[in-house]
Amino acid sequence: MKKFKHFILCLIAICLTGCFTDNDDNIVQASEINDFIYKGMSIFYLYKDNVDVLSNDRFSSDAEYADYLNGFSSPFDLFESLIFDRQNVDRFSWLVDDYFELERQFQGISGTNGMAFTLFPEPNTTNGVFGVVRLVLPNSDADLQGIKRGDIFYAINGEELFFDASTGNNNFNLFDPQSYTLNLGVYDDKGTPDDNDDTVESLNQNVLLSKSDYTENPIYETGIFDVGGEKVGYLMFNGFTSGYDDELNSVFSNFKANNVQHLVLDLRYNPGGRVSIETSLASMITGQFTGQLFTKLIRNSNFENTNYNFEDKISDGSTINSLGLIKVYVLTTQRSASASEGLINGLNPYIDVVQIGTNTTGKTQASITLYDSPDFTREGVNPNHTYAMQPLIADGVNKDGTKVPNTGLIPDIEFRENGLNYGVIGDENEPFLAVALAEIANGITKFDFTKFESLPTLKQPIKDSNDFIPHKGGMIID
Repeated sequence: MKKFKHFILCLIAICLTGCFTDNDDNIVQASEINDFIYKGMSIFYLYKDNVDVLSNDRFSSDAEYADYLNGFSSPFDLFESLIFDRQNVDRFSWLVDDYFELERQFQGISGTNGMAFTLFPEPNTTNGVFGVVRLVLPNSDADLQGIKRGDIFYAINGEELFFDASTGNNNFNLFDPQSYTLNLGVYDDKGTPDDNDDTVESLNQNVLLSKSDYTENPIYETGIFDVGGEKVGYLMFNGFTSGYDDELNSVFSNFKANNVQHLVLDLRYNPGGRVSIETSLASMITGQFTGQLFTKLIRNSNFENTNYNFEDKISDGSTINSLGLIKVYVLTTQRSASASEGLINGLNPYIDVVQIGTNTTGKTQASITLYDSPDFTREGVNPNHTYAMQPLIADGVNKDGTKVPNTGLIPDIEFRENGLNYGVIGDENEPFLAVALAEIANGITKFDFTKFESLPTLKQPIKDSNDFIPHKGGMIID
């Protein structure tokens, strides 16, 4: 770490010396926040070479540099001006004005009532919306109040939810308060296969939910199933969050002790996290590739690329419990992103990865937290403000140089969750898991999809509860 800090300090000196060729006697001081943003982006940003204003010789004097920085009405305006092709290339760099909250989020701590949900258009209404609970965090307020996966609601505090697709107008701010009352409903398909007579009706049941600080354990569910006389391990893993690698290693110890021969890794709701945890999990799944390249992070011209190799130890020095698998089954949705995609991509050259579900998000890049300090780390941070950046600084590729396409990873077996038949996570009859178990047992051609055909098909979701949480997930460098 000391060598890295020394390298950064030297790099800062080199880069910033090149910014100014002369000095004026009368210097206009630039905002220290804007100064931090510009310097950090000019050194670390992955797409630095694509943004002309970030070139090392862009400004001829301190005065010109100060005038440039002072020309922005806010730090956020400056930051956005430095982003390369926000719509198509860099969709994921961000700036915050409170790094304390950012750090809490990265530790898995958030203010939540524990209910994750998806919002759908209500059939046979103009702008009506209803929600389906897709996950409940254990021991959260939602859990304690009896909310279950698959529960339906249509209103908050008695006010029916709406969304106007033509204008974007909605009342989703009803989810903002610390406490609100959830008005439960039921989906009535009238016993017919089409939805032209479907409605969402009130159950006349209301539940008061309150948010509080909650530390989410990314290991949501584990299990072991007997399929055709062989043991199948199951793990729903909802975030590559630091601090849980020891517990994750214990899960794999249990798998080994029970002679697990197959693994279903459920990443359907995993938005990403730390590359170090991603590498550890890949090493637990395999074990026969220790020391070989798992993933490479491609940096800008200021830095050398970073290699992450398969490991035999976790962060505390404990030996990794590896299964030595040559095939793994991974459940994905469009909410599977970043480190989740990196795991699949990194394993692909080594073992058979059977992806079940829908396309993933399509995010290959990794970011790092930059603070306003001499070397951009947390140590020695400027006490005058709490701004921090999370810019993209690397693009991940596997050992073959292949990266995740921005359209996402395409599943081998397509299966889409139905909000009207979510099932119970970890139960062998839960539809998503059932597809994987059927593939392991007899091949997907033997799986009976007809039992789902009588269920109504919901329209494309409008929003997910994760959309209300800024910057959740990503691929993060320690």
